[in-house]
Amino acid sequence: MNESAPQLTESTADTEVPDGYEISADPARIDAARVHHWLSTDAYWALGRTREKQDAAIAGSLNFGVYDRTSGDQVAYARVVTDRATFAWLCDVYVAREARGKGLGTALVGTVCAHLDAFGVRRTLLATGDAHGVYEKLDFAALQDPAKWMARGRQ
Repeated sequence: MNESAPQLTESTADTEVPDGYEISADPARIDAARVHHWLSTDAYWALGRTREKQDAAIAGSLNFGVYDRTSGDQVAYARVVTDRATFAWLCDVYVAREARGKGLGTALVGTVCAHLDAFGVRRTLLATGDAHGVYEKLDFAALQDPAKWMARGRQ
């Protein structure tokens, strides 16, 4: 599903990738086992998610990873469900506990937004229970008229 797999290490929008790290949209670089472990054991929205379900989510999405330039280890992840034209849903944003506090989450989300902007995507949605401040730095805001939106399924 990946249209392009560029290295995304430059400053994007109002964010800058911290020294020693790089961001990539190359699906071949995603450490699926690590991402599954993070999400299924430490992310409140995905606790208990099966590896098969996570692999299917990765396969059907645009994926971004943050990598330590020295070790090559993946230290953060974000996934986008999008038509690459009009709409995107940013989800599964996760920064490894040992890498938090360095600005990696803001850089990752800023890079994702810049990537989507290049496609002309006009609306990107997300849901968060605890990271509003990170997303507000990047122009995300509460829905102006949430009564217009509906959801199907478990909430």
